[in-house]
Amino acid sequence: MTDVLQPRSVLRQHPAHRDDIGDLVTRRPVPGPGIEQIDPFLFLNHHGPQTYPPNNRGLPFGPHPHRGFETVTFILEGELAHNDSGGGESIIRAGGVHWMTAGSGLIHAELSPESFKRAGGPMEILQLWVNLPGRLKMTAPNYVGLQASDLPTFRTDTGVTVEPVSGSWLGVDAPIQSLIDIHLAVLRMEPGARFESPVARGRNVFLYVVRGRVSVGATPVEPWSLVQMDDDGDAVEITAGDEAVVLLGHARPIGEPVFSHGPFVMNTREEIVQAIHDYQAGRFGPPPAV
Repeated sequence: MTDVLQPRSVLRQHPAHRDDIGDLVTRRPVPGPGIEQIDPFLFLNHHGPQTYPPNNRGLPFGPHPHRGFETVTFILEGELAHNDSGGGESIIRAGGVHWMTAGSGLIHAELSPESFKRAGGPMEILQLWVNLPGRLKMTAPNYVGLQASDLPTFRTDTGVTVEPVSGSWLGVDAPIQSLIDIHLAVLRMEPGARFESPVARGRNVFLYVVRGRVSVGATPVEPWSLVQMDDDGDAVEITAGDEAVVLLGHARPIGEPVFSHGPFVMNTREEIVQAIHDYQAGRFGPPPAV
């Protein structure tokens, strides 16, 4: 006999706040006026969608430091070059992902490659910050670049294309098995498609509607909205009203103090001061060439 899953209900929706960076269209659903984080998911920037003309200046994210967490960058359209002080370097194209563990400290740059600046084209990128617990904040830095072909993408019989990035989705293992058991996937849904995935009670769900209108359980959700979910079930159920793209994740909350300052996320003010001192002293390595 198969147990019937109980879908979680929606507590609140958080529309993304428009906060452009120069000519880069940017929306940020978290942190926002009604939500600081969905532990351990700290921050999401949604850049685009927009089309860059030929001979453009590209993205503005030159060399900058990080410590104490991980960045996960989803390239939905366009391409993005990564270069860091630990030697990580790649150009990831549409459908791929940059996964960087800043850990004890890295300097990285995320810029448009020369080919994109010359030719232009469509661009849409999501960057998610995921916290690390105190015991792992000073772990060795690491970088993994995944092209779309590296993801074990599969299609369900309910009209959903699932792009697993980390953890496991409906029995399919993703290429990243993270330090704190984070499960992340991009869902591409046809109109009327339905997706259901088990999520154990006690884990926090991260659900952002990138494109299209969906219903989460029985609750309609508009595009560019982060869904805060209750812990009243053991599954997530999403139905697409029209063609939709959803970023879905879940993880066990860390439950520790978060003290952040710019590009550093630690547990205490003293650790932030130390991070700034270490960066200024050159302990994050040489800035990457760009």
